[in-house]
Amino acid sequence: MLGFIVGLVVTIAAAWLIIKRYQSHTVLLLAGLILLGLTPLIAPDSSILFKSATSTGLTFFDVFDYVRGSLSYRAAGLGMIIMAAGGFAKYMEHIGATEAMVALCIRPLKRLRSPYMVLALGYVVGQFLNIFIPSAAGLAMLLLVTFFPTLVRLGVSPAAAAAMIGTTAVLDLGPASGASNLAARTADLDVATYFASYQLPASIPAIIVIAVLTYISARYFDWRDSHEVKPEEAAPAAEPEIGGRAPAFYALMPMIPLALTLIFSKLLVSSITLNVITAMLMGALFGLICELFIRRDPRAVSKGFMSFFDGMGQMFARIVSLIVCAEVFAAGLQTVGMVDFLIQLAQNAGFAVTAMTVVMCLMVMVIAIITGSGNAAFFSFGQLAPGIASSFGVAPVAMLLPMQLTAGLARSMSPVAGVIIAVSDAGKCSPFDIVKRTALPVIGGILVVLITGVIFE
Repeated sequence: MLGFIVGLVVTIAAAWLIIKRYQSHTVLLLAGLILLGLTPLIAPDSSILFKSATSTGLTFFDVFDYVRGSLSYRAAGLGMIIMAAGGFAKYMEHIGATEAMVALCIRPLKRLRSPYMVLALGYVVGQFLNIFIPSAAGLAMLLLVTFFPTLVRLGVSPAAAAAMIGTTAVLDLGPASGASNLAARTADLDVATYFASYQLPASIPAIIVIAVLTYISARYFDWRDSHEVKPEEAAPAAEPEIGGRAPAFYALMPMIPLALTLIFSKLLVSSITLNVITAMLMGALFGLICELFIRRDPRAVSKGFMSFFDGMGQMFARIVSLIVCAEVFAAGLQTVGMVDFLIQLAQNAGFAVTAMTVVMCLMVMVIAIITGSGNAAFFSFGQLAPGIASSFGVAPVAMLLPMQLTAGLARSMSPVAGVIIAVSDAGKCSPFDIVKRTALPVIGGILVVLITGVIFE
């Protein structure tokens, strides 16, 4: 009981600091260190060592050695996958392949003349693009430049167009997503299997529901705001073109790692297994070779490849470090006994695994809305899922999948999320106005994800 109280107090304090815009990495790390440091006093039988590490001989040092162990383990495994994905995405952006892909995908929608149908289909296209462009803010910026003017010209209100663009990355799909990779590793699955066998079956119905609700929400709020659909009148003077500096076939380049990963996996060619990192490197090097033939400036092309390594560094600073800090926090909650107490409480109350999954998703949703970060929410609590799931006799993925998808969805209901703030400026409204419009589609998506999670149990 004491461990639960201490864990709850530290969790509330950490949440409050994050709400006050303190850096989430620092808050989670310090909260975890405090919990680990208190463990010998509260739960002396609990080990504060990282996995099978040996003690330094002094408990005080063991607390900090846990961080060292987590950093070494994550940087060499999951962290390297995430960094390679970030480097590949950065290089694709540098050579114009990402822009070419966006331009190609949205081109058919520009020919349609039904404003709200284009809006709904735009979400579907954006969610597809998110598989290859893992940055929610980066994808939103590209769509604001390429697709936003088209929607406004068709007669959709700027707020409706901005709200849709703010939801295009809600599900965090694919091997390039840090959350997807963490979920797959935690569930002891390779990321290709997690994506194809679990994420896609759960995401397809969610995408359909979100698209339909995006249509309904946009029409309702535009009607409520007395917005009159007047095609062509709201168009800017000239719609900027993007992707023109890259050859057309560059649009297919971002798909190379995903295609290779899926083909050479247990799903298709099981005799050959291709690591995600290897696939990302092959895709980036293919882009380098194409640049050498097209640009005909080896010095500039070789210098441009540094963006791959810059992208790796950015992912370490933003994502991998957050995973380590959140892992330390989650470990502290486990060692003080808070997690065991909650499991026993749920079992004594007759809770089934479905109820616990809903509770965990609600926790993730609240934290994501408060912090504006789906990663911070999922990384903090996703580590707890395997222990909770095993106590109920179900596979970890049954709990991890809805938690991971809920974290991304809830981010689009947060007025402090970076992507929501960015699109609100384009929509000429406040982030709260955007969140009002995204709430219905996001809640619908969360319900579908929870239902799908029950099926996977």
